[in-house]
Amino acid sequence: QVQLVESGGGLVQAGASLRLSCAASGLTVSNYVMGWFRQAPGKGREFVAGISWSGRSTDYANSVKDRFAISRDNAKNTVDLQMNSLKLEDTAVYYCAADRGFGVFRRPGEYDYWGQGTQVTVSS
Repeated sequence: QVQLVESGGGLVQAGASLRLSCAASGLTVSNYVMGWFRQAPGKGREFVAGISWSGRSTDYANSVKDRFAISRDNAKNTVDLQMNSLKLEDTAVYYCAADRGFGVFRRPGEYDYWGQGTQVTVSS
């Protein structure tokens, strides 16, 4: 049974940093395309960052490029999202996702496995 469990969310002020972690069980992250998505109230789920199964390719939404970084720890079987210079518009529930394939997937429908999400709230 596959489980993805996100952690690390919280309430921070604008300009601060947070590090989210996605712990996987039932799958090996180094064999999967891993992605981070977010969903703000009243909005659809949007792609934030992704990493290919090989780790050689990463991709980011334009809105977070140069501020966020996705990484993978194969020994811990986790995928992290380092978020720096947080802005009010980064407030959302952040989800981890996984699926098999090549490259990095940007669309939610391309992922079979999802975590329950972790809330990130950025205040002024």
